[in-house]
Formats: sequence, structure tokens, C-alpha cells
Amino acid sequence: MTITDEKVRYLPESEPEPLTPSSAAIGVENVLRILEGRWKLVILFHLFGGKVLRFSDLERAIPAISQKMLIQQLRQMEADGIVRRIVHHQVPPKVEYCLTDWGQALCPALDALLKWAAEKEPAEN
Repeated sequence: MTITDEKVRYLPESEPEPLTPSSAAIGVENVLRILEGRWKLVILFHLFGGKVLRFSDLERAIPAISQKMLIQQLRQMEADGIVRRIVHHQVPPKVEYCLTDWGQALCPALDALLKWAAEKEPAEN
């Protein structure tokens, strides 16, 4: 079994710089860039809660996505350290996906965004 997210190297943690309005905006833009894409959030919500899904399970769970697009989105999320790809060396090959701890930590942030969006008052005519 191979876990590919361990190949991603991170810089050692240092003291964070104090945020300014500009640096905060840049930080949020960078995060949004990681999450942009039509299917990434859908994939995330299917994997939240510690779920481990095979590629075929994700294909069935998201029928509107093409196989090529699912592969692309998963590879990008893996490269960004959000998704862990687990390869079981067997015949037929078995590949599973789950969230890294960092990816799972997105859940409360996205829940907060959902609550924020729900608080918007309906537009008056």
C-alpha cells in the first residue's frame, strides 16, 4: 500500500507574520484558488467525516463528472495536500481516497460559510 500525500514536502513551521488587510486578502485568495474548480467542493463533501472511498465509489456518487475530470480534480487536491491517495498493490488495482488531516480541517470552515450564506436576507422587490 502506498500513501502518496507523504511525498508532499512542507516547509518547517515558523512564526506567522502579523496579518495586514492586504496579506489577509492574499491568503484568502490563495485558499480559494486551491478550492476553485467545479467539482472540488463536491468531492470534499463526499469525503468529509473520515470516509475512505474508492475511485469507482466517487464516480458513482458524482454521476455528472467525467472520469477524466475526476482524475484531474483528485490529482490537484492530492498535490495541494487536501486528499490522500492510497494505492493497494493487487490485481485488479485498488485505489482509495480520503482527506488528510488538513483537508478534514476544512469542514468547520465550509460549515461556517454555509451558515453565513443562510443568514442572508432575501432580496426585497
